[in-house]
Amino acid sequence: MDVIPAEAGIHSAVDKAYYVYILASERYGTLYIGVTSDIVKRVWQHREGLADGFTKKYNVKRLVWFETHADATAAIAREKQIKKWDRSWKIELIQASNPYWRDLYYELIE
Repeated sequence: MDVIPAEAGIHSAVDKAYYVYILASERYGTLYIGVTSDIVKRVWQHREGLADGFTKKYNVKRLVWFETHADATAAIAREKQIKKWDRSWKIELIQASNPYWRDLYYELIE
């Protein structure tokens, strides 16, 4: 798996990045796992209620975890893998890097 650290910064058009992310309604709340090539735009869509469906229905807007991949196929495979995990494993994944469940969206847009 070709994972690019989140700290790597902005990527050029040639070096396109793909993101697997987890949103939460609140700390230990409802979780949503997704994949995108534009994490800022996609999370903004969830936050603004523009993404009809699960996240809008359950008010899931807080970005609590993400990782970056250089390859779309790898990102999609990772998303599917995490979706199959027990809830407790997903919570452990979030807490390993974000124990207070901060909304990471604000760090992305700064």
